[in-house]
Amino acid sequence: MKKFVSSILVGLFVLFLAACGSSESDESTNAEGGNEGETADSSETTEISVGATSVPHAEVLEEAKPLLEEEGITLNVETYQDYILPNKDLAEGRIDANYFQHIPYLNAQKEENGYDFVNLGGIHIEPMGIYSKDIASVDDIEEGTTVIMSRSIADHGRILSLLEREGLIKLDESINKIEATEDDIVENPKNLEFDAGVDAALLPETYEREEGALVAINTNYAIDAGLNPSEDSLILEGSESPYVNVIAAQSKDEDSEALQTLVEVLRSEEIQTFMEEEYDGAVVPVDGSQE
Repeated sequence: MKKFVSSILVGLFVLFLAACGSSESDESTNAEGGNEGETADSSETTEISVGATSVPHAEVLEEAKPLLEEEGITLNVETYQDYILPNKDLAEGRIDANYFQHIPYLNAQKEENGYDFVNLGGIHIEPMGIYSKDIASVDDIEEGTTVIMSRSIADHGRILSLLEREGLIKLDESINKIEATEDDIVENPKNLEFDAGVDAALLPETYEREEGALVAINTNYAIDAGLNPSEDSLILEGSESPYVNVIAAQSKDEDSEALQTLVEVLRSEEIQTFMEEEYDGAVVPVDGSQE
C-alpha cells in the first residue's frame, strides 16, 4: 500500500515539474516575440470617428476607408446635413474629428463658441457658385436684383468678393475682404439687394423657387441637389480661393497618429484623383500650401 501511495506522489511531482517547464517555455517564447505575441500585435487596429456633410466630404471619406484599413485604422463616418452639429459633437467628444468646413468658418466658430479646435490640414476647395434660374449672364442682371445668401456670416465676404470680381459692387479697400459684410459695400451701381436669412441646406430649394434672383449656394449642397457648379453657375469661384476645407480636431488630439494618417491619405494621389474625376471641377484637391 505504501509503495502504491509513493508511486502516486512521485507521478504528481513529475507532472508538476513538467507543467512548470511548459509555463517557463511559453513565457520565454512570448518574450522573444513568438507567434502568440505577433498574432496579438498584428490584430490591433485603431478606430476613429469623423463627422462630415454627405457630399462630397462623406463620399471622399468612404473612398479613403480601404487605404486607412491598410494602415491599421478603421474609419467610422458620421454624416451630417448641417454646419452646426459637427462642431458641437466634436467639442463634446462624440467624434474624433470633422471634415466639412473651410478655414474662415472654423476660425469664426472658434471665436464665437470658444471651441478648442485645431486645423490638422487642408484637403480641398469647393468653389462657391452664384446661380439663377432665369438670368443667363452677368450682363443680364437687372437693377434691384436680390442676392440670396445663407445665414453663415463666414461666407458673406466670400460671396461679396465674387460680386466685386464681376464689377457688380465695390468693397471698402481698407477691410479684410474675407470678413466683409453688406455694410462694407461702398459702390452698388445696380442697387443689388441682399437677403441673408436662408439656411445653407435650403439654398438649392430657394434657387428652384425664386425667379429673377441670384442665389449663392455652397458647392456641397449644389452637388447634392444635382447641380453642376462648372456648368450651372452664373459666377464661380476660382481655385485660388482661401476657403480650404480642412480636417478639424480638438487641440489635445493635434499629435494623434491616426488623425495625421487620415490627412496623409486624403492628400494621397489616389484620393486626389478620385476627387478630380468624380466631381468634375466642383471639388479641387489641395496639397496644404493654401493653408
